[in-house]
Amino acid sequence: QVQLVESGGGLVQAGGSLRLSCEASGTIFSINAMGWYRQAPGKQRELVARVLSGRSINYADFVKGRFTLSRDSAKNTVALQMNSLKPEDTAVYYCNVVESYRNYWGQGTQVTVSS
Repeated sequence: QVQLVESGGGLVQAGGSLRLSCEASGTIFSINAMGWYRQAPGKQRELVARVLSGRSINYADFVKGRFTLSRDSAKNTVALQMNSLKPEDTAVYYCNVVESYRNYWGQGTQVTVSS
């Protein structure tokens, strides 16, 4: 089993910045992917950014140039630096880890961007 602990999130004005962090712990043999998804009210959960085991990073088109994902493999952590936030970025953000091809999710952290 893998446990995920998220931190960060909160309320920020449009144009501001926030940083989300996620630490994975437990029985970890091989992490295939780490990243962040988000879900706004009434919408489906969607990928924000993720890093694959080969270190390539995928970003959703709507965050390119504004968000930066970073991973510390030694500490099993992943962070999402979010700049130039927009009201439409308001959502619950979930950390996701794929370990030995099994999916694990964090409890979610609220990000609210006011206009």
